[in-house]
Amino acid sequence: MITQNTNHTFTAKNGETIILRPVVFSDAVQIIEAVREIVEAGEFLQKERPRTIDEEKAFIEECQEKGNMYTAIEKQGEVIGIARILRGELAMKRHTGMFRTWINSKGQGLGIGKEVMGYSIAWAKRNGLYKISLTVFSENKVAIKLYEKAGFVVEGVQKGQVKINDSFQDEWWMAYFL
Repeated sequence: MITQNTNHTFTAKNGETIILRPVVFSDAVQIIEAVREIVEAGEFLQKERPRTIDEEKAFIEECQEKGNMYTAIEKQGEVIGIARILRGELAMKRHTGMFRTWINSKGQGLGIGKEVMGYSIAWAKRNGLYKISLTVFSENKVAIKLYEKAGFVVEGVQKGQVKINDSFQDEWWMAYFL
């Protein structure tokens, strides 16, 4: 059974209110702007450019049609990040989901990641998933610590999978079993 995302409001470490809610078409511009700084840093996001408005709206529509989770992380009315779980496309993989998240500098260090992980795992449980997978670069220590605290385990390592700032890094496959 596919259920829609629900809204979740909480207080960040700095006292600001943060809302986790389903992405809507009108978020497309803010998502593109929020991701731009992370893409330009070129370190921990597997994306070489932000999507165009049309590409982002098409992705939002696809997520809605397929019953995937696509969540906006909103601070003071502005989207500062996203989280998503894309369910397996094949019937034999519908019990799995691929997790991705990013939060730009306006939301980092505020305890938002922990809330996003709990929200995403709860969505996966409501939607009958057995396993959530993700990949993370070996030098992204903050993310690895967050994922491990949430209960993710390393399933595999792809040695020298990415080259960032002229240095090879491993890419870790991690999973959470519901």
